[in-house]
Amino acid sequence: MHAQEIIRSIEAEQLKSDLPTIYVGDTVRVGVRIREGGKERIQPYEGTVIGIRNGGINETITVRRIFQGVGVERVFLLHSPRIESIKVVSRGKARRAKLYYLRDRVGKATRLKQRFDRPV
Repeated sequence: MHAQEIIRSIEAEQLKSDLPTIYVGDTVRVGVRIREGGKERIQPYEGTVIGIRNGGINETITVRRIFQGVGVERVFLLHSPRIESIKVVSRGKARRAKLYYLRDRVGKATRLKQRFDRPV
């Protein structure tokens, strides 16, 4: 058995099967496990998906939100055990793979059109 086959089989066990299909432009709510002292809680992080990278076990999404007038971006590893849940709040209409142009926009200019042809 080759090393790559062993790695692939271990990765296959770690893959999550309950993830929704996420597209660029969607508004998602990610439940993140946070440890504070000895306690653990789930903190929701809601924002627009501006990029999706890689595939398989290394798949990541970049989620952007505006917090107190400042743009905050977080990159989430989809199959990480720290991610409790991902829920698609709404579908957005995007015509490109990466929405980095939203970084330069402020206020209402950052809104995307709704998309109704894909189920939420």
